[in-house]
Amino acid sequence: MSRLRQVRRADLHPGAEPIFQLVFGDRDPVDEPGTDTGTPGDWWSVFALVPDVFDHACAGIGLYRSERRLVDPVLRELGQTRAGWNVGSRFVYSQHCKSCRTVGLSEDQISAISHWEDADCFDAPQRAVLAYTDAITLDCGNVSDEAFEELRSHLSDEEILEFSYIVCTYALHGVMSRALKLEFDADDGPLEEVPGPHGSLSVEHTRQALRLIQGGREDEG
Repeated sequence: MSRLRQVRRADLHPGAEPIFQLVFGDRDPVDEPGTDTGTPGDWWSVFALVPDVFDHACAGIGLYRSERRLVDPVLRELGQTRAGWNVGSRFVYSQHCKSCRTVGLSEDQISAISHWEDADCFDAPQRAVLAYTDAITLDCGNVSDEAFEELRSHLSDEEILEFSYIVCTYALHGVMSRALKLEFDADDGPLEEVPGPHGSLSVEHTRQALRLIQGGREDEG
């Protein structure tokens, strides 16, 4: 159970209502929790405590999924999923295991993210971003010159900046989720994917809501 109170549907700020409608339908998730990916949904109702934090966090989802991003979505999802694993967030790890499938990663690759160093199913760019993710999230950004040069041999400076920002953002989400006991991090349990009934529809709902909030200009952010 969340350590912070949740905002009831009737008390939402106007910018949150379109997202809640798309994620929860007509339900108030405080009374009737649940999303299409099988999460309780209290990330939304707790973040809504501070409207501009809620809006900023949701805009971040739009940013990383924007068509303007240069970094390969496969590499991005590897970083986000590994970040969830590294910070011990079952919520971030589980949700991005699901997202990995939407960008074409195989089941063998998804299963191997937790022990990528010993796996033979990742190519050189994938191994470079996984090593870089570990340095960012396990060693507080202490990236060796060797690891960085390997990354740079596969990604442009712009792609590295995007990747770094996204990975750090999802490490933040994982840490906050654990600290506030949100979603799958509310209770102690194994660090594993929690199956969802309907894939990753809540992410698509968020993108639709962002278009409503931003007047159809999601990709300008």
